[in-house]
Amino acid sequence: MNKRPWAFIVGGLLVALVLAGVVSNYASSHPDGLDSSLLKGCTVDADDNIVGGSCPAQQTKDHELADSPLADYGVRGVENGFLSTGLSGVLGVLLTFAIGGGAFWLLRRRSSGAASGGSSAGRDTTSEDATRAPAGRS
Repeated sequence: MNKRPWAFIVGGLLVALVLAGVVSNYASSHPDGLDSSLLKGCTVDADDNIVGGSCPAQQTKDHELADSPLADYGVRGVENGFLSTGLSGVLGVLLTFAIGGGAFWLLRRRSSGAASGGSSAGRDTTSEDATRAPAGRS
């Protein structure tokens, strides 16, 4: 197998790790479009807590996985915010790469196994084919 695809995969993985581990810390902390649209009609303070008005955001509930180890773009138990966000990004990239790589590996093994298993199972068909008359002739 040519080694160039592996260099491309490793290079892409390294870029994803750097983006997730470092650059993700510089993402905007302001609400995105969905969050800001849910806050329309409410008054919020400097910490984005609702202090008055009426808006759809008042009916929000915690997600079922809010207590998971990687909730809220951080790692539970890591007090340093920069490190917590970067570490959760790196863990997410590695987990995604492992699941995706494993799925591709399994699919590749299955398709190459089916291709070799569909042959005539190692028997020599040349002698049988030579004695047979071509189709349409007697």
